[in-house]
Amino acid sequence: MAYQNESQLNSPLRKLGRGKVEIKRIENTTNRQVTFCKRRNGLLKKAYELSVLCDAEVALIVFSSRGRLYEYSNNSVKSTIERYKKACADSSSNGSVCEANAQFYQQEAAKLRSQIGNLQNSNRNMLGESLSALSVKELKSLETKLEKGISRIRSKKEIDLHNNNQLLRAKIAENERKRQNMNLMPGGASFEIMQPQQFDSRNYSQVHGLPPANHYSHEDQMSLQLV
Repeated sequence: MAYQNESQLNSPLRKLGRGKVEIKRIENTTNRQVTFCKRRNGLLKKAYELSVLCDAEVALIVFSSRGRLYEYSNNSVKSTIERYKKACADSSSNGSVCEANAQFYQQEAAKLRSQIGNLQNSNRNMLGESLSALSVKELKSLETKLEKGISRIRSKKEIDLHNNNQLLRAKIAENERKRQNMNLMPGGASFEIMQPQQFDSRNYSQVHGLPPANHYSHEDQMSLQLV
């Protein structure tokens, strides 16, 4: 069997049965009515097969040229139409919401870009850059901002210094209290500074540690001289 190429399949003349029928309105009334009945039945059959084989919700409505209604639905034509309307409304609403969200985010992005640009220009001006484009009023405003910034920094430094001094004083007082408590503890070690004792040239005995010579008898004085 010979295969038809794509051009033959897409041709307005299609092979139907044993003859070729041009896809256009059939002028003969009888032939048009016969073709309508055949193709209507085939279309209804295909709708039924699609609903059964694929578990799809199908609703088919056909009006003839005389106004007669032919329909098929595996559920209910009315419920299927309501579902169709809801799906169309949801898709349009989602589209509107997406467009509104996109517009909102674009506006927010533009605002953020503008704020970032202003902050970058302000930082450059604070560093003394790009000052030629500023007016006298803007320069005065910049000077005021700088003075306020310096004042805030100075105040913060003073507060930090005061807090550090308070902390050091507290530590010194704590160490002093600990030292006093150690001295007052029972059995605590107490040391007396002893004056150095004088010795004679021979370092034999302490000179100032002996009683005066007149307190000894003659024999004691003699014994002391013989040592």
